[in-house]
Amino acid sequence: MKVDSILNGIVLDHITAGNAMEVYEALGLDKLDCSVAIIKNVKSNKMGRKDILKIDNDYEIDLDVLGYIDSNITVCIIKDGNIVEKKKLSLPEKIVNIEKCKNPRCITSVEPGLDQIFYLANKEKRIYRCMYCESRVNKK
Repeated sequence: MKVDSILNGIVLDHITAGNAMEVYEALGLDKLDCSVAIIKNVKSNKMGRKDILKIDNDYEIDLDVLGYIDSNITVCIIKDGNIVEKKKLSLPEKIVNIEKCKNPRCITSVEPGLDQIFYLANKEKRIYRCMYCESRVNKK
């Protein structure tokens, strides 16, 4: 299989195998007016198998969303066919409007315009807690 290289854009590499569509949807890549290549189950010496997303356009990526979904992703910025920057991700300390609080008594349930804010409570277990009611979100 041959997937063309991109001249200017972004490559999301080292996505855990099977997570490319979750990343695609979370970033709203379906709304872009450019080519987006989804490459799934690529052989990888480092990971065994991985997914890759190639975006053939400059695009402002929310690194917190990416870090929350999969903190192993590498973001490569491509200019004139060359990698000009590589960004390694980590779990964000705070996420805003990525998850919704499941607690029906939380203020976010009665105030729909309020931001859904969660903070990282336990890094090893990937546990986030609602800033308002302390309800827990477990990210796998």
